[in-house]
Amino acid sequence: MARQVHLADGTLVPCIGQGTWFLGERKDSQVREQEALTAGIQEGMTLIDTAEMYGSGRAELLVGRTIKGMDRSRLFLVSKVYPHNAGRKNIFKSCMSSLERMGTDYLDLYLLHWRGGVPLSETVACMEKLIKEGKIRRWGVSNFDTDDMEELWSVPGGKNCAVNQVLYHVASRGIEYDLLPWMRAHKVPLMAYCPLAQAGDLRRGLFENQVLRQIADRHKAEVSQVLLAFAVRDGNTIAIPRTGRKEHALENAAAAEVVLTEEELAMIDREFPAPARKVHLDIV
Repeated sequence: MARQVHLADGTLVPCIGQGTWFLGERKDSQVREQEALTAGIQEGMTLIDTAEMYGSGRAELLVGRTIKGMDRSRLFLVSKVYPHNAGRKNIFKSCMSSLERMGTDYLDLYLLHWRGGVPLSETVACMEKLIKEGKIRRWGVSNFDTDDMEELWSVPGGKNCAVNQVLYHVASRGIEYDLLPWMRAHKVPLMAYCPLAQAGDLRRGLFENQVLRQIADRHKAEVSQVLLAFAVRDGNTIAIPRTGRKEHALENAAAAEVVLTEEELAMIDREFPAPARKVHLDIV
């Protein structure tokens, strides 16, 4: 996968990684899911995103089984801590539990899953301590809107935030009004979850949409690949689609080679216009 995203510390990560939401939860599908993750890694989707919340740790266990025996230095592992565990009382235990389930000594990125009752200053201090202890390489946040990011920036050490992970796809463009411009101005890459509009009603007929199908046909691609190409078009976004099937993982990886033209982006803008006013985050 040639297209990569620069993090603030100079680290390069693939523009398309792999999500694990809902993976690892059924025994009868775990072999197939491991095969999908493995195929994705082999095709360059070496960034894998998970969380202690996903299946109460079962997704992390699945990741651990998948990467066992692989070259750890080639992987970029991301996990997320529950808000209620993101303080001094629990975060260090939570982090160690995630590491144990994944069978690794460190996380490349550790995210606060969403805002909770623990003060941001406390969470940031704990994240910085985890870095000093070598348990994580960098930290970030998830589901933070513009006012949350501004508050984070006012906290000591808050500007060390490496990414903000939020829901983003062609039919959910609310972040383009103010959050995404703020992140670009402050050099915070976007990590886009549900870039294929997974999760129930979010699809809104996207895979049957005639404009998206027309663009896909032009590229001899699938609609899913057009959706991913749209998500990562700015060069500062990491999309993390989730799939438990090898054939879909291969499609997702190949989407990094799909580059949409200005005309095609204009077609998408007409069909799925960006908002002209503040829209609160979509959160699943």
